[in-house]
Amino acid sequence: MSPMSRREADVRRILEEPQPSLPPDLCAEAVRRGGRMLRRRTAARRLVWLLLLAAAVALVVWMATVRPWVEPPSETTPPLTGW
Repeated sequence: MSPMSRREADVRRILEEPQPSLPPDLCAEAVRRGGRMLRRRTAARRLVWLLLLAAAVALVVWMATVRPWVEPPSETTPPLTGW
């Protein structure tokens, strides 16, 4: 037997054997797991957006109270009065 006919015989034997059956609840299990993954992903995405929103609000509140863009008053020289 040549290697090509041996391979062909192996393929024919594999194709003629009965195919293994799938578990009956495979589709339902896949749908359940997929739904759970989608819910987790959605919850994680919402949590990230909520954290970003909270950080933005905290930054705006901090900027409104501290006003970091205003130059602090100079305390090294006394003010000139009485001239």
